[in-house]
Amino acid sequence: MRIGIDAMGGDNAPREEVKGALSARRFLGEGDKIVLIGRQEAILPLLAEDPKWAEFIEVRHAQQVIGMDEAPVEALRTKPESSLAVMVQMHADGLIDACISAGNTGACVAAAQMRLRRLNGVHRPGIAVVTPTHRGPVAICDVGANVNCRPQHLYQYGIMASVYLQCICGVAHPRVGLLSIGQEDAKGNDLVKQTRALLKEDANLHFVGNIEGRDLFSGVCDVMVCDGFVGNVVLKLVEGMAEGLVRTLLGELGELLPGHENALRKAAGSISVKYDYNEYGGAPLLGVGGIFIICHGASSYRGIMNAVRVAVDFSKRHVNQQITQLLSGSPRVADV
Repeated sequence: MRIGIDAMGGDNAPREEVKGALSARRFLGEGDKIVLIGRQEAILPLLAEDPKWAEFIEVRHAQQVIGMDEAPVEALRTKPESSLAVMVQMHADGLIDACISAGNTGACVAAAQMRLRRLNGVHRPGIAVVTPTHRGPVAICDVGANVNCRPQHLYQYGIMASVYLQCICGVAHPRVGLLSIGQEDAKGNDLVKQTRALLKEDANLHFVGNIEGRDLFSGVCDVMVCDGFVGNVVLKLVEGMAEGLVRTLLGELGELLPGHENALRKAAGSISVKYDYNEYGGAPLLGVGGIFIICHGASSYRGIMNAVRVAVDFSKRHVNQQITQLLSGSPRVADV
């Protein structure tokens, strides 16, 4: 397997990308390679820190870089030699088997749809983020790939995220919940009501009905379905709340238990690791004709390293093939 990494994407590129690639050797099998795509003059000095890097890493030069604040489609059009564009084209040409980027999410989605196309039966790809909870992992789909959704799109997100959770997290029969403003059937806008009817009709899905935002951590579902706008807001809210809560607890407990600061910091660190996006290695763009793992823009080397692990598992467990197979038996696969 050959895994491409956009070495110039992300807030801390290329240092964290290179360090992550070097650290990911443990996830590679015999003959597997990582291809770092980006500016050679920035990448090679960092690789030199490991004298054995050439045994499992290759470098593909790409001079241009797409910034986080650039308009996705326009950036791809005006920067065909950007690290992101070159990487996705390499995947489309069969030169690599997977893509990883912590760069501009919109550009990642646009590039994947233009070059890798969609899996048979998929109308819109969606980004699935696995969120840890004390009751087990919950996959949220979509979290930003598609902000103008139709009922069919959300319905397929439920299918694709269920397959992903089964294959990668080992959840045997994922329970699918539809994010709404109330659990009652009559609650929600037209999009939610029409999507509910589609999800309820499919006997292959374990649909548990409407769920509310608080249910993300209550254990009532394993997959939370929503449009990309709402999903991205939920994701960022959870990230900020988790960080703020840990800091608040650490401060309050420090006052109540003076002299135990080291023990409290150790406990807080252990909790933070469980909810750290770097541990989950990025989110797959489900529904494209390839493997594309999108990492948080602020990913550390651990995030990039674990993204390699996710890409390897995604390939070994044939996630795309299982999505296509399940969609082919869907009662609504032909609807537009």
